[in-house]
Amino acid sequence: MAEILNLNQLAAKSLAGELLDRQTAIAVLQSSDETLLDLLAAAYRVRRHYWGNRVRLHFLLNAQSGLCPEDCNYCSQSKISSAEIEKYPLMAQEKILQAADRAAELKAGTFCFVISGRTPSEKVFNQVLEAVATVKDKHDLKICACLGLLSESQTHRLAAAGVDRVNHNLNTSENYHSNICSTHTFSDRVNTLKNVQAAGITTCSGGILGMGESDDDIANLAYSLRQLNVTSVPLNFLIPIPGTPLGDTNYLNPRQCLRILSLFRLILPSQEIRIAGGREVHLRSLQPLGLYAANSIFIGDYLTTAGQAAKMDLQMIEDAGFVLENSDGSILNK
Repeated sequence: MAEILNLNQLAAKSLAGELLDRQTAIAVLQSSDETLLDLLAAAYRVRRHYWGNRVRLHFLLNAQSGLCPEDCNYCSQSKISSAEIEKYPLMAQEKILQAADRAAELKAGTFCFVISGRTPSEKVFNQVLEAVATVKDKHDLKICACLGLLSESQTHRLAAAGVDRVNHNLNTSENYHSNICSTHTFSDRVNTLKNVQAAGITTCSGGILGMGESDDDIANLAYSLRQLNVTSVPLNFLIPIPGTPLGDTNYLNPRQCLRILSLFRLILPSQEIRIAGGREVHLRSLQPLGLYAANSIFIGDYLTTAGQAAKMDLQMIEDAGFVLENSDGSILNK
């Protein structure tokens, strides 16, 4: 399979800006375990060209939990979920600032501010803008806001407030989207990303793998993200949460996760690729190998599930020979 794929040639094509064709993308996803290290080496060749041995840290705050009118099958916060999670309105400014303090303490370069819901009300939106200003006044953190569907007017207001990046995941391919959500469309998500770009804010968009999608769907998601020219790509591996429609869906293994990460690196050579939710659940003992394709991780917890202890993340990065990166791209001194 390594000869069929010609992994050295794949890396060279990726570095030259050439797009992997569909047949090759599927071959990467279906490649054998025997060639996995060769595939990772090809992905790392591309990763090293753009990112060296640097790793970016992001810190995630679930600033408003549950109470969401959408029906996303994977989400414990959706209206169709019976998962036992905390549900609360937007946090007070003091709690948001405490979370930002923790992000700075853990040496995260980006503070990811997330609220549940389809789109924020005017009242909540104004409170978000105030929170952004409060955090910016105290910390030299980049702020990535994840607020649901956004109009062009809203994204311009976020830009004026100093938001550095907006997250809105495509989640899956256009063809598979209706299998995981019916209350909004794939086009709705694309339009939000275009509104973000029109406001001059960099885009953060990725997906959730392991929801029953085909290899074609995985490749199509990567192609869509490339076509949209997103800046940052968080790749989540489905955590099957009891009480959600996908609560019994669990077929990923660590090697397949590494193949997926490698494919996204080869299709999205210069983008920041982040191993996001499900890293600890699905990569398990192979987590360090994921850094040879991806150049970013979340440190701390996720939205409604706990992450690996921050100390273990930092040790993992050091043990693998990587170094932490400041938000400006420079190496972070210990």
